[in-house]
Amino acid sequence: MHYGHAIARIPAITCAQGLTTSNLGSPDFALTLQQFDAYIHTLLSLGLTVTTLPDQSAFPDSHFVEDTAVITPEFALITHPGATSRRGEIHSIAPAIARHRVVMEFMSERAHMDGGDVLMVDKQFFVGLTSRTNEAGIAELATLAESYGYTVHAIEVSEGLHLKSIVNYVGKNTLIMNEEGVNHPAFKGFNHIVLAKEEEYAGNTLWINDTLITPKGYPDTYQKIEKLGLPIISLDTSEFRKMDGGLTCLSLRF
Repeated sequence: MHYGHAIARIPAITCAQGLTTSNLGSPDFALTLQQFDAYIHTLLSLGLTVTTLPDQSAFPDSHFVEDTAVITPEFALITHPGATSRRGEIHSIAPAIARHRVVMEFMSERAHMDGGDVLMVDKQFFVGLTSRTNEAGIAELATLAESYGYTVHAIEVSEGLHLKSIVNYVGKNTLIMNEEGVNHPAFKGFNHIVLAKEEEYAGNTLWINDTLITPKGYPDTYQKIEKLGLPIISLDTSEFRKMDGGLTCLSLRF
């Protein structure tokens, strides 16, 4: 899949007040902005047009825009984020997405879904069943997606905040994942790059237009993905990691 557009949001000065399970300390705001700018410049260098939305201090996690929507070539689904404090983010993301998709639906309030739990590979969806995404959310995505010829696989996630914290597609029919996911029947038929336990954060590697963007500082993972023969860009994501975020979280790509 070739990506031509991305939507991102500038981190707010309140970003350190967001939700996190990490014990890495509070993010440095100036460094957060520097890392965000480097991310945006990388997307631009790969040929994407980027819509950068203004910061929202009332929503400290709102720069993790991926959680608010699922976008395919045929439709967009505005999610109902699993964390109560994040549900107001959808009201400002929807107008930005509506400029690009004629078919746009909203998830019901009984359903919960974070986009970080949704991995799309060609015409397949792999969706994490997590504390942020429930069965009703997966069912609503399936109802919409299957009408466009997609299949939807639910994946129970016992470790990590989101599915894409530990599993991502990196091109060439290959998934990068932690050891737990290797034997899942839904991932049969793919090649697997298995992460070392101490480098599982690097599973949040982003594949865009046959280039890999990977977190900086994970040498074993870098060595493994280097064998794919694709260009690799390493970006420092230290401040986003402090808030349970990573490379995929920071944009909606389509």
